Amino acid sequence: MLTLHPASAALADALWIDLLDPTEAELTDVEAATGLRPPSRHEVAEIEATSRLRVAGETLIMSAPLISGAQTPAWETAPTGFALSPNRLVTIRFRPLPAIDSVAGGLAEAPVESGAEVFVRLLEEIVDRAADRLEATADALNVASHAIFHEDEKNEPNLTRRTQKLRDVMTATGRASEHMSLARYALVCIGRMAQFTADRGHDFVAPELGARLMGVKADIASLEQFEENLLSRVQLLQDAANAFISIEQNDVVKVLTIASVVGIPPVLVVGVYGMNFKIIPELSWTYGYPYCLALIVVTTLIPLIWFKVKGWM
Repeated sequence: MLTLHPASAALADALWIDLLDPTEAELTDVEAATGLRPPSRHEVAEIEATSRLRVAGETLIMSAPLISGAQTPAWETAPTGFALSPNRLVTIRFRPLPAIDSVAGGLAEAPVESGAEVFVRLLEEIVDRAADRLEATADALNVASHAIFHEDEKNEPNLTRRTQKLRDVMTATGRASEHMSLARYALVCIGRMAQFTADRGHDFVAPELGARLMGVKADIASLEQFEENLLSRVQLLQDAANAFISIEQNDVVKVLTIASVVGIPPVLVVGVYGMNFKIIPELSWTYGYPYCLALIVVTTLIPLIWFKVKGWM
């Protein structure tokens, strides 16, 4: 799909040409009208810095792995290309991106005078949304922290439910770590694009736009510090959840061990009196059966008392 801004402009006169999963015919039309060949899907997916940032004549060719599906738990990278020339900006993407759609929707209320201004707005919007995503991740970590450290375990008598909750915490923190990794990579690339544009596009990028690009870099630096703090929290919460799971597993093993030890003496008593010998003196006792039951109870209580005295239960 090909979208022009302003919408009434001809293809050759548009300040911003936005391509969403374009056809080959649309790419050919853009190249014929503007002389710019937008980067291909393969080119925007390249990970080398020299492939992401390059100059072709007077045009700056850039790409970044933006984030798609951030409104759902399943985040995905959406490689996006930018071709910025003195006359216009061409963007190419293969997934819907709310940041780009938001900037496009705002152009009607706040028109722009150059493609460079559109580009700066896009970077600012992307960074703003990344900040919102990191804040949402911080909120998720707060919930996970409360589940681990602040909820009263007495309210969770069921060991299975408690263990499941800890597993859910592990899943949530793992997802948060994955999200932060994607956000960090996108922010690093956006920061490089801002610096690259300020350095190589000073001939057609107005000074006030250059200052805004440096503001984008400053915002990214502060978000990186915030993200480092979140990563430390993720590691702490994962270690704590693992520790609690291990403790609960050890408690289960301890209970099973005590039960097996306590059961050995009465089993031995029953085994002795269950032997099929002809002559067992206690068989003729009037109170042999109550005596045997009492002996079973006593041999059960003695290990229990011992464990209690030792503080093992």
